[in-house]
Amino acid sequence: MGVKLAKTAGFCMGVKRAVDMVLDMVRQKGHGTIYTYGPLIHNPQTIELLLQRGIIPIRGLQEIEGVPAGAFMVIRAHGISPGERKKIKEKGFRIIDATCPKVAHVQAIIRKRAGAGFTVLIAGDREHPEVNGLLGFAGEAGIVIGAPEDVDGLPALTKVCVVAQTTQSLEEYAAIVRRVKERFPEAVIFDTICDSTEKRQTEIKALAAGTDAVFIVGGRNSANTRRLAELAKLRGKPAFHIETADELKEIDVETYRRIGVSAGASTPNWIIGRVVDHLTGRLGKREEILRHLFKIWVFAVRTDIYSAAGAGFLSFAAMLLQGLPVDPLLILTASLYVYAMHVLNRFINRKASSISSFREESYLLHEKIYVTLAVLSMILALSASFAAGMAPFILLFVISLSGVLYNTRILPQGWRFQSLKDIPGSKNIATAIAWAAVTALLPWIEAGPTLTPGVVIAFLFIAGIVFTRSALSDILDIQSDRLIGRETLPVLIGERKTLIILQGISGFLFVLLFAAPPAGWSTSLSFFLLTCVFYIWICFKLYDRRSGFSGVVLEGLLESGYMIAGVSAFLWLVAVRGLTA
Repeated sequence: MGVKLAKTAGFCMGVKRAVDMVLDMVRQKGHGTIYTYGPLIHNPQTIELLLQRGIIPIRGLQEIEGVPAGAFMVIRAHGISPGERKKIKEKGFRIIDATCPKVAHVQAIIRKRAGAGFTVLIAGDREHPEVNGLLGFAGEAGIVIGAPEDVDGLPALTKVCVVAQTTQSLEEYAAIVRRVKERFPEAVIFDTICDSTEKRQTEIKALAAGTDAVFIVGGRNSANTRRLAELAKLRGKPAFHIETADELKEIDVETYRRIGVSAGASTPNWIIGRVVDHLTGRLGKREEILRHLFKIWVFAVRTDIYSAAGAGFLSFAAMLLQGLPVDPLLILTASLYVYAMHVLNRFINRKASSISSFREESYLLHEKIYVTLAVLSMILALSASFAAGMAPFILLFVISLSGVLYNTRILPQGWRFQSLKDIPGSKNIATAIAWAAVTALLPWIEAGPTLTPGVVIAFLFIAGIVFTRSALSDILDIQSDRLIGRETLPVLIGERKTLIILQGISGFLFVLLFAAPPAGWSTSLSFFLLTCVFYIWICFKLYDRRSGFSGVVLEGLLESGYMIAGVSAFLWLVAVRGLTA
């Protein structure tokens, strides 16, 4: 069974803009109470998260008796009528307009044509909030057309203008337009269906044609999501409209070899990701050996075993890069320590919310087992470092204490930063330093703490690729991190600037590795490790969920850079021994 994710799945531009606007308001200090006029988007899980951040949805102004001083009212992406806007302003709210620019464009068309004496026909759902808002701009000149048959009941009209709800079905609007032109040949037709909607609907048809079943993810109160499910069914394929991955437990997905996944414009990435990850984890049981190997690989990624193995591979490469003898005890130390660090940090730093990654769901179900394994791994790591020598043991002990300090509250309650981990973007730096210390510095200090160019090269190389992997992972989770208030590097400075920084780091690593052997700073292994930089550049093309990979696969691909470093080191070692034999 293969799982293919639609490139258009998830937030459209208008929804993303509205959510970003309110989240930016929450981050600002000194704002008043924030209300939204109706649910900000048609996704109950996201609305619940926004409510936890203090963003309160209301159905009508009658729900609020007294307006708090400085209160804001956010107009959602669907837009509202001029009459509703006037009432909100008279009530005493400060208005934040998050109306989608595409919807605002339709509003402007209606205002202009209605003012010129046109009867405005609005093709769409009579009950949809966007349509209700559009009607307000037409006044008495607006008529909602829900189906081609509605055109037959219209009176004789002289000046007719036709627009569509931005999320209207392409086929339905085309049918309505044909009927309008038959009755009113001089009618002025506007193509106001959002291009995002067009792409989404076009893609779902192709997706249904190339798969055995289609899963549409999104709120059941979302019109555009329901429309996607209807389009898939029209292609004669089983189509399932689900809100969350939990609903998949009741569906026998193993009977399908190829599954397509798409989502409505109001569905956040973290919900889509969980659905795709769940489907990926239920690969058919009657598949060939490669499928079984793939399932083992996915299991290793989910449980952080793959990360731990990657640390061992990096430790091996760091020793050879510095020209040091390979010490299996220190390789084992690095693997065990990284495993313990990752597992314990996932429990320590997890915020209580309905968002959980492909890892956390398993972690929470088997918390005692994971914690026990993590503590045991930490004990074994310290024991292995002690067996390697007193200096590695002391260094690892100091690194462990630093990790405890990083997570410990050291400032009073009420301060913005109560611990080092609260500093925005600090996680990426701390993770990179910890990995580089345990993989590059432990072998160096065992050999004798004399500062050499080789240890600097190894430290910078490992810190650079770990930082890059960590930041790319945060880019994948930027939407969910913003929703729950995690201030990661991409949340803090934006996705584009984060990518510029990562590209700069990878470029620096390329120059460093290329220049190190001729300068006598490291062994010729540096040339082989350039493959890791090339792999990072490939990952820059894969980090976006539009690549179609599930979250667990993307994480696994990012972490495979560590394996490439180890394999490159092994091949270099074989080549060197072959030349000296």
